[in-house]
Amino acid sequence: MEEKTEEKKPTTRKKLGAKQLSKLAMIFSAVWIATLTIFKGLGVIKLEINDIIYSGLAITAVWCPTFVSVYFDKIKMMRESGK
Repeated sequence: MEEKTEEKKPTTRKKLGAKQLSKLAMIFSAVWIATLTIFKGLGVIKLEINDIIYSGLAITAVWCPTFVSVYFDKIKMMRESGK
């Protein structure tokens, strides 16, 4: 009898970087605002529209500096390599 030996590859989880997390936060913020606005229109929740928008903007404001910082670092590296 022949036995098959299979080599198991170690599973490596790719970590999410700041850029990906920032994008996800911005997408979540947009979905948050859209969903709560729809629920308000249907009468499911009794929040003010300003509260909905401000809560979504707060989510984006927390992650936006990280997102912008990543691009500023790339621009800086491009300028330095061009000199």
